[in-house]
Amino acid sequence: MTPVGLKVHRTFHALGHSRNFRLFFIGQIVSVSGTWMQMVAAAWLVLRLAGSGIALGIDTALAFGPILLLGAWGGSLADRHDKRTILLITQVCFGLLALALWAIVALDVVELWMVYALSFGQGVVQAIDNPTRQSFFSEMVDDDDLPNAVSLNGAVMTGTRIVGPALAGLLIAGVGMAWCFLINGVSYLAVIAGLLMMRTGDLRPNRAARERGAIREGLRYIWRTDGLRRPLILMSVLYLFSFNHSVLIPLFAERTFGGDAGTLGLLFSVTGVGSLVAALYMASKTAPSEHRLAVAAVIAGVATVLFALSPTLGIAIALSPILGAASIMFFITANSTLQLTARPEMRGRVMALYGMVFLGSTPFGAPIAGWVGEHLGARVGLAGGGVIALATGIVGLWVIRRRVARTVPLPEREVSEPTVGERALSA
Repeated sequence: MTPVGLKVHRTFHALGHSRNFRLFFIGQIVSVSGTWMQMVAAAWLVLRLAGSGIALGIDTALAFGPILLLGAWGGSLADRHDKRTILLITQVCFGLLALALWAIVALDVVELWMVYALSFGQGVVQAIDNPTRQSFFSEMVDDDDLPNAVSLNGAVMTGTRIVGPALAGLLIAGVGMAWCFLINGVSYLAVIAGLLMMRTGDLRPNRAARERGAIREGLRYIWRTDGLRRPLILMSVLYLFSFNHSVLIPLFAERTFGGDAGTLGLLFSVTGVGSLVAALYMASKTAPSEHRLAVAAVIAGVATVLFALSPTLGIAIALSPILGAASIMFFITANSTLQLTARPEMRGRVMALYGMVFLGSTPFGAPIAGWVGEHLGARVGLAGGGVIALATGIVGLWVIRRRVARTVPLPEREVSEPTVGERALSA
């Protein structure tokens, strides 16, 4: 095999090894493209109805707030029940919510409170869907293929960011935003079809026994596992303060550069180009590490500050791929680190807490970002988040250096059998 062929094989090998993952991958391409279309259209709809960055922050908070309340329960469900069945139910619910939004916009009866209510409903479904979907990868692929599968999923999430926002901008300008919601609602059929076509005998279910206090046990397990606790602390800071792009970039496009929906779609799409390239690059990498996570935080911080300080729209567009690449490197490294470190029967609860950190921090971070963007400007909000990411990454690197320098043989303590990820992270 040629070096190029070997590189391609390493990048996409999870697709070749698992039919179930291929079906899921294809369904995600269709569905997430629709999701990005809805995200752009919904942000523009809120700005049109309220004309306020604070309202945009509130809507984002309502969409992700339920994850804080129900995320741990969703993770417990994922660990105890059939993940494929849960995902079938959540996709149907997502589709119905999107169609409801399409109906009220198409009938021209939409009011801000209706958008808020549907966003909250989406958040409730997301609280169950997210930990189930994240932990489902380990049932579709072998542990050795898990980092590759997570990276390829990241490529889907970001590659569709190129297509979805661009289509949304065209549709909003051409035929109206209602079409974005209709297409998103229909797109969930692709995921449902993929799940139904899977060979259930090829899945590798990892179900925990039904027991009282399963959520508390999951939290205790995460806290006493250093390889989970430390990365989650670093992630918490960045997700709370540094990755509120869904609130600040619409304000950046409209208020800073006087753009329209097409401008917003262009910024998101070009950002997605950088994210896609970085995600495919990460797919060929080996198991992640805490050091790589801290470095990714530093890079994300620098990229965000540079983007925020763009003097013209052209420069902002040119810097968007760098912002996208830096962000997805952090997201994929964070996700893979937790999935590979967690024990199989705990992955649902671990990924639920990750979802609570990743998405559940939004109810706090989004309104803050919206207020800052509204009163101090989107530049200040973006640059401030970038500085926080940079500082947190530097502190993380310093902590890792100190820990390595002080490493001495420790007394044997009671631990569980290490997972593949733990062995890889300690290598």
